[in-house]
Amino acid sequence: MNTTDPQIVLGTMDFGTRVDRERAFAILDSFVADGGAWLDTANCYAFWNDPSGVGGASERLIGAWLRARPGARDAVRIATKVRQNQLVPHSWPESAEGLSAHAVHAGVKESLGRLGVDRIDLLWAHAEDRTVPLEETVGAFGELAQGTVLRVGAANHAAWRVERARSLAREQRVEPWTALQLRHSLVQPRPLTPLAEAGHRMLTAEDMDLARSEGLAVWSYSALMWGSYVRADKPLPPTYDHPGTSRVLAVLDDVAGEIAATRNQVVLAWLMRQGIDPIVGVSRVEQIEEALAARGVRLDDEHMARFAEAR
Repeated sequence: MNTTDPQIVLGTMDFGTRVDRERAFAILDSFVADGGAWLDTANCYAFWNDPSGVGGASERLIGAWLRARPGARDAVRIATKVRQNQLVPHSWPESAEGLSAHAVHAGVKESLGRLGVDRIDLLWAHAEDRTVPLEETVGAFGELAQGTVLRVGAANHAAWRVERARSLAREQRVEPWTALQLRHSLVQPRPLTPLAEAGHRMLTAEDMDLARSEGLAVWSYSALMWGSYVRADKPLPPTYDHPGTSRVLAVLDDVAGEIAATRNQVVLAWLMRQGIDPIVGVSRVEQIEEALAARGVRLDDEHMARFAEAR
């Protein structure tokens, strides 16, 4: 896996829709002031909450914040995604842009305009597009990585597709995908049970093996399960209703009490202890402050073993 220290990534999916400009600006200011660096967005965020029926609101808000904060661009790194934005309002997935060379280049051009920047620090392929030859997608990402994109990665891709893409990149002599983004948290759904969330792909042992063998970064989304660890009004989805969840949550309470940390902080520390960068989506300043404080939470081998046994 990537040898750099894991970091808390600020997820901005709801910025500009459910999280208004004032609150989003305050969260971004607090994140940067406390040493946060990575912002994670996507060109499709968040079309399902936007009356327009298309994405772009999150990127536009980040762009407005950058314009209002001279010097902020040098303090943050921006990751965005192409693949899922609708080309026809209120028509997903039928009109999703896909990963053709044209779609990738057009998506990035539009993202740069909304963000008001001349480079993207990490560009993700948001999901697989098996209607397009992988060679074409790899080539498009590789071309962008020679100019406006500094690094490329794959979100919600099967490990074998990532490795195949990396092999194709070597053949084409272009920049390969060097980062994975997948759904992962301390609690796990019932084995072999489909997820309700369309397009989500869970992190697997195979993904971690690939990351460790190839030195890839791993980012996890839904790290805090939409607040379910700490909010009684946000129960875990039914797919998490199994004995392993009860055992894990009991250990979580014990460990949190022993080290004087919150449940959320222990979960984030558990992820970072494995070299994973957790993405944290928040709607209030105090939530990002709590998350960033997890950088100071230390779990030892005994803690990790207790969690492993409970799962």
